[in-house]
Amino acid sequence: MSSAPASPPDDPPAGPAAGGLASGPSASAASDPLRLQRLLPFLAWPRPTPALLRSEALVGLTVGMMMLPQAVAYAQLAGMPPAAGVYASLLPALAGALFSASTRLSVGPTALSSLLVSASLTGLAAPGSAQWVLLAVWLALMAGALQLALGLARFGWLLNLVSTPVLMAFTHGTAALIIATQAPHLLGLEGWDWGSLSARGWHGASAVYGVLSLAALLLVRRWRPAFPSVLALLMLTSALSWLTGFEAGGGAVIGELPRSLPTLALPEWPGLAALSHLVLPMFVLGLVSFLETAASARVDNARKGVRWQRDQDLIGQGLAKLASAFSGGFSTSTSFTRSALNLYAGAQTGWAAVFTVLTVLAAFMLLTPVLRHVPQAVLTAIIVAAVAGLIKPREYRRLWRVSRAEAVMALLTVALTVATAPALYWGVLAGVLMTLARFVYQRLHPRIVEVGLHADGSLRNRHPYGLPLLAPHTLALRMDAALDFATANSFEQYVDAMLAARPGTQHVVLLAQSINRLDATGAETLTRLLVQARSHGIGWHLVGCKRPVRQTLRAAGVLGEKPLAAHYRTEAQLLAALARLEQGPPDLAALAI
Repeated sequence: MSSAPASPPDDPPAGPAAGGLASGPSASAASDPLRLQRLLPFLAWPRPTPALLRSEALVGLTVGMMMLPQAVAYAQLAGMPPAAGVYASLLPALAGALFSASTRLSVGPTALSSLLVSASLTGLAAPGSAQWVLLAVWLALMAGALQLALGLARFGWLLNLVSTPVLMAFTHGTAALIIATQAPHLLGLEGWDWGSLSARGWHGASAVYGVLSLAALLLVRRWRPAFPSVLALLMLTSALSWLTGFEAGGGAVIGELPRSLPTLALPEWPGLAALSHLVLPMFVLGLVSFLETAASARVDNARKGVRWQRDQDLIGQGLAKLASAFSGGFSTSTSFTRSALNLYAGAQTGWAAVFTVLTVLAAFMLLTPVLRHVPQAVLTAIIVAAVAGLIKPREYRRLWRVSRAEAVMALLTVALTVATAPALYWGVLAGVLMTLARFVYQRLHPRIVEVGLHADGSLRNRHPYGLPLLAPHTLALRMDAALDFATANSFEQYVDAMLAARPGTQHVVLLAQSINRLDATGAETLTRLLVQARSHGIGWHLVGCKRPVRQTLRAAGVLGEKPLAAHYRTEAQLLAALARLEQGPPDLAALAI
């Protein structure tokens, strides 16, 4: 008794139970909310409830209290006015939360992006000048437009061009540069001449503030990571600075901060000559800032148990940079430390980012007079404490155990990043080129091994295990790569060399289970080898070819009615056929699939 064929899984239900709405305008209308949620991810946020808002407000207060002082410090690192750091923490952070798929990440100024801004503009203008600010705004605009375009075009796969060791090494190199450039200010020095190794203008009180602040931040981060140590430090040092007359004694302080809110405006046109110098930094800044996002997004999405939507996060990051450019800020990114604090404090949705922005805004309007007396050395301590956690020397030891080649590339990336400063982008570009060169080398030099029968019944590499030949007068090979234009020449040379070294070979076996792809060049090369082998009385045996590979072999005439090689689905069938070889040559037509 046969049953009616089942409907395809994607077919909509029909009949009265479905209300007769299986197709038509209603079907497309039903998909409109999903389409809108893809374009506007914040529409998928849960409806706020008193309990949710109370929880998210506490998270926003915690992260916002860290974000404000970091924003001021990172603005100093980028050579921007302190207010620009605050501006980069308002609308950009809100845009990043509204339009990113990873809503629990903290978007705003970061140490790495700030250093890249400073390095990109060095030599083009004086830090803090109007021209410097204008170029920083345009750099954010260009990098944001690039990320937005890549996200809309679904080009998030470009992230794969940068390996984890290269990113780690670049981060370590830039972190070391940040500490090196900020160390004189931390120690109360006006500057440091690296040529003569001499210091200028030492101020003892600034050194005390800087060293003690750094020690306090590192200790509190180890013991109580959720404690708003940065804000507490600012309040304490501001009070001490005011009471002791630190500024009157020659100490450098933050000074007056404007309390005006950012206004949306189109930046002035700087000229093509100036923008041409920002093209390469734009690419590096866009790439590195998105890699920062990837580091946090993967953790966030893994905890939620969902797949990371990297293209949507590219869109969110691009819109955040554009919002920063149009509101007088500089390039933003995802802060790993603030995002980690966000998750640690219990953020559940993007509402936490909204409360973070409100906290930064309120603190900026209310605490500006207090920040005026904070010593500059304290801001430097905040920067150094933030980037010190990025340096992890033990990672190189682990990387050396896993892959010595990648460890060497990572060390070279660190060295080039430091050596080419302030043009930091050469370090990451060199790392990318080394990674691609190694990838191409590996593709051009596939792994091909001779196999034998192991005692456990499996076919393994002969030489490490000291295995005998698979069968008398038989050369058995396994190729662990695609047989295509990149590997065909190496494969042909290997086979020719092995046959020349063993003139008595009568059979060649190719274990093809690991060959996932066979293109026209590979098929042509394999056909040539088979024809040459047949002219010398050598038979070929293919084992375990996948369906796409078999289809290509049939089209090339290797398999079919008059096959050039025998084909076996399993290794057991091969071994049985090899045992019968002494009785006469195999019937290739009978064995071909």
